[in-house]
Amino acid sequence: MATVAAQTYFTPEAYLALERKAEYKSEYRTGQIIAMSGASRSHNRITGDIFYGLYPQLIGRDCDIFSSDMRVRPSPDDSYFYPDVVIVCGEPEFEDDVLDTLLNPILIVEVLSPSTEAYDRGEKFNRYKQLASLQEYLLIAQDSVHIEHYRRHGAQWRLSNYRSLDAVLLLPSIGCKLPLHDIYRRITFSHEAENA
Repeated sequence: MATVAAQTYFTPEAYLALERKAEYKSEYRTGQIIAMSGASRSHNRITGDIFYGLYPQLIGRDCDIFSSDMRVRPSPDDSYFYPDVVIVCGEPEFEDDVLDTLLNPILIVEVLSPSTEAYDRGEKFNRYKQLASLQEYLLIAQDSVHIEHYRRHGAQWRLSNYRSLDAVLLLPSIGCKLPLHDIYRRITFSHEAENA
């Protein structure tokens, strides 16, 4: 007979207390603490190029951009995440005076990994949708040129797909643009390596 290991339930408060002392980042979902694995070279390059592509466009404006160390709380009861890039415009709202958990992002970027792709597209996005402030959500593929751009229109989310290095991604919520060539400029795709 197989035995099933019991999972420990953590309250959001217990998670935060542990997370703020931890050496490594973990996310929180409905009572479970999920350790985050390291990101690939391509993942880090894409994240960095998005951050540095947007940062100069936001200088002098009432917006802040954060990389993957800013935690976001989509709902008070069941989740805390670390997006790859997150932007807030106007006065940022934080969970408490530690200022490490953002409550009102306007734009969130997740670079897809094989182990998280389905979750980022499904359950995580559904949780992010609970944020009244969120206007745009980007899912960036790292193994091919493909960006899924979700924009809020009232209660609906509209999807646009970008698959060409010649395309330019317009981000109306923050008044910025990102050429796909700049996002993928340092990425070599497997089919390119095979044909080289």
